[in-house]
Order: sequence, then structure tokens, then C-alpha cells
Amino acid sequence: MADKDGLKVAKDYKVDIPFANNEGFYVKGANNLDWGMQKHLSNIFNPKSGNSVMFAFDHGYFMGSTAGLERLDLLLPKLAPYVDVFMGTRGAIRTCVPPQITKGIALRVSSGSSMLNDDLSHEVVAVDIEDAIRMNADCMAVQTFIGADGQLSSIDNLSKVINAGMRYSIPTLGVVAVGKDMARTDRFFKLATRIVAEMGVQLVKTYNCDNFEEIVAACPVPIVVAGGKKLPEPEALNLAYTVISKGARGVDMGRNIFQSEHPVEMAQAVAKIVHEGFTDKEAYEFYLDAIH
Repeated sequence: MADKDGLKVAKDYKVDIPFANNEGFYVKGANNLDWGMQKHLSNIFNPKSGNSVMFAFDHGYFMGSTAGLERLDLLLPKLAPYVDVFMGTRGAIRTCVPPQITKGIALRVSSGSSMLNDDLSHEVVAVDIEDAIRMNADCMAVQTFIGADGQLSSIDNLSKVINAGMRYSIPTLGVVAVGKDMARTDRFFKLATRIVAEMGVQLVKTYNCDNFEEIVAACPVPIVVAGGKKLPEPEALNLAYTVISKGARGVDMGRNIFQSEHPVEMAQAVAKIVHEGFTDKEAYEFYLDAIH
């Protein structure tokens, strides 16, 4: 085992140099994957822009009925034209996403305590690989707690899902969860995203932070950035623009879409940034024009 004493803090990320192993397939780190893996990743990341608008509505697995997600059956078909990937639980996807909607599916496969429990870090793998195959999932999403009491079991969950996914060519999405004893700093996210990537996931979902371009450079797979708490629309669009400008390959604007007063128009505005190169100000002008 490597001795952690005397290790130097990494600092030379060469953020101005693109990822080197990028010939043959456009998704970062996916050159050496098989056809099935690449096909699923092409359902997640738009082949023209290389980016993704992911819409997470899996909050109910620990929060129950959430403001803005009371009627998934009404909301999801309206958003479908403007997002690339639906991220949800098998129950919500099967009941509320019509199968004729041809969008990528990020299937939440980990589960744990409800919001009534103070510690959400002790999750289990709740969906087996056979059901992920039956649902034609394009990736399996696993919450991964770094710096929490449940870190070891969390990494064990992640490893099991990655191993099953490799057997059947289904990518794994490592969702970085911040342990309550860890600060949301660039040092933490460099640690967490790199650990998750080195376990073998094909994409990572994490948060924005200072020096985000260094997190991107050090992570050998694509990063999708979570929107986090509900922000005013200009701030949410600024977040999307900032992280895409710094190398993120997608955003997952859950609350910032479904808790917006105009979720459809907000989804359209986010897509303008992610796929068409709009600035945040241009996207907000588009949003204002769309709602009037």
C-alpha cells in the first residue's frame, strides 16, 4: 500500500490541454469501451454538441412528494423535447414516462433512508442488473458518499454496480454526495470525483466549486454538474454557463427546472447554453421572451 505520508498536493492540472485519449469516440474516456457502452453513452451525450441536459426527478426516493414533482405524469412529457436524459427511479419511470419517448434513461439504482433520518449515507443497491436491462437503462446511477460514515459501504455499492454494468455493457453514473463532515471545496471534489472515476464509472455527477476547471482536467470521464438547490433563473443559467465553459459535459438541473414557475421554458433556456453555445444572459433573454 502506498504511504500517504509525504505525498505532495497535486497542482499541475494543465487545464489548457485537452484530454489526450480522445480519438475514435467523442465521449471522454470512452475510447476503449465496447459498442454497447458507447451506444448508451451516445444516448446520454448529444453527438453534435458532446453535451447533455439531464433532468433528475428521483428526489421522491428519499423525500416523498416534492414541490414541483407532485404530478410526474403531467410534467415529464412536457419536458421531454428539451432534455436529453431522464434520471429517476424505476417506479417513477415505469409509471410516468411513456415508452414512446425516446430519451436517455439514467436509472437510480441505489436507495436508503428517508429525509426523516438524519444520516442518508447508508444506502444499498436496490435494483438488480436484470431490471436495469429490462428497462433499457442507458446508465445506472449510484449515490457515492465520500467523507461520511457510510463511505465504505457506498464504495462497495458502486463497485457492485460497475461490475454488473461491465458484464452487460451498461454505464454507471457515480453521483458524488458530500458527507456532512466534508466541506464543499475544490480539494474535496478533486478527491471525490477522482476516486469515483478510478473505481470505473463511465460518467460522474458532482457540484460546481472554485477551480472547477481543475476538477474537470483531473477526472478522466465526463462530468455532469448538479444544479443543487433552487436558484433564481438568472443564477441557475449562470451556473450552467459557467460549468460548461469550464469543461463540464452536461448539467442536471432538477429543482431549477421543476421548481421554476415556467419549467418548460427554463428547460429550453438551459438547452440553449448546453447545446447551442448561448451565454447565460442570452439564455435568460430567451427565457423572458418565451414566457411572454
